[in-house]
Amino acid sequence: MSSTTHSSPSQGAPALRRVSIRETRLATGIAFLAWTIAVYDFILFGTLLPRIEESFGWTTSHALLVSTLVSVGTAFVVLGVGPLVDKIGRRRGMIVSVAGTAASSAATAATVGAGSLIGVRSISGLGLAEQSVNATYLNELYAVTEDEKIKRNRGFVYSMVQTGWPLGALLAAAFVAVVTSVWGADAWRLAFLLATVPAIIVAIVCRKIRESPQFEAQQEVARLRKEGRTAEAATLADATGTATETVAPLRRIFDKKHLRNTVVLSLAWILNWFAIQTFSVLGTTVLEKGKGIDASSVLLLVIVSNLVGALGYLAHGWAGDRFGRRNTISVGWIISGLFFTAMLLGPSDQLYVVLTYMMGLFFLLGPYAAILFFQAECFDTDCRATGSAFIGAMSQPGAIIGGFILTALTAASVSYSTSALLVGAIGVIVSGFVVLGARTVAPEPDELVVAEDVA
Repeated sequence: MSSTTHSSPSQGAPALRRVSIRETRLATGIAFLAWTIAVYDFILFGTLLPRIEESFGWTTSHALLVSTLVSVGTAFVVLGVGPLVDKIGRRRGMIVSVAGTAASSAATAATVGAGSLIGVRSISGLGLAEQSVNATYLNELYAVTEDEKIKRNRGFVYSMVQTGWPLGALLAAAFVAVVTSVWGADAWRLAFLLATVPAIIVAIVCRKIRESPQFEAQQEVARLRKEGRTAEAATLADATGTATETVAPLRRIFDKKHLRNTVVLSLAWILNWFAIQTFSVLGTTVLEKGKGIDASSVLLLVIVSNLVGALGYLAHGWAGDRFGRRNTISVGWIISGLFFTAMLLGPSDQLYVVLTYMMGLFFLLGPYAAILFFQAECFDTDCRATGSAFIGAMSQPGAIIGGFILTALTAASVSYSTSALLVGAIGVIVSGFVVLGARTVAPEPDELVVAEDVA
């Protein structure tokens, strides 16, 4: 079957409904909450890993191996989310991803060893995939919104949603600090159990959002074709920029039109997640083992650094709207690698470490506000969630490869500081150069005809 094609919309034909200002802002707020909670659970594991290590009596190398194997399971879960969302819709996809976060937290509290921990933490892949789901959903909503301010500054607005990563990490660190101070270091099970509450609440709130007009149109085209009304289906597809011919979404992202972006962006994510795994997910470990910072001070450093990281999202979202998302991503990641290199090679003075670590996170995390929106623009509607989720899933091979290298280096008695430099700092710099090979291919939103909301 041939690949999807797009035509110029026919004047006077049925078209995409407009998304009201209220619907746009409600969806944006809920997407922010969903991503914050998903990150909260994901980072909670990395933040508590030193405590879990102590509880089970593991060595640092064994704890890193467990973390790496968790990433393997997570990757398989994330890979399945994209095709699912292209089939069931963006709204249901958000509900499933946040519900998966709740299940992951609850199950983690009941683990009894490495095997069970690896198994249940793999469920966290549903939460991790939430970023590609909301990037796809909001990209489509912003394209046809009546809110002109958001439409003009969609990258900056989306960056507000993406601040959920550093804020989720901040909440995780703060929560761990409170729980361990009250109940002691062995209270990590209680921390995960309590984390299920906000996830369940947000999953319920996600039911309030409405499906995107593009997915609604795609479903209507499919229904008309199934009923044999091919002429009507073709007219609607033409008017809404929906595919006139389709193949499986996973095949679509490897066709000639999309192959370059799939390969380039996947490689960029793999390399960049060497740094995410090293400096964000295992941030407490790199500060304790790599720079010799006292455990009592580490959580405070992580909290302060992630506050600065949140500002990084806003800065890169704003810059992406004005200077181009691809160039903003590249420059940010290269600068990040330089700051982390300075941190690891410099003195262990607490002020110096916190300043360089903060700036490293600022330029490491911030570009994700641009890349998630950028990669949604690199795929057509019928495979957008699959493409975005597939590329996002490459974070886990990055975490796996980076984790195995970290484990091997530390097991070979290489200092954690040197290991983090070789894996994390170099990885993020190289990813900054790789991303320059990507380009947008999806039609501009203004090419689509929109109609009054008649729902």
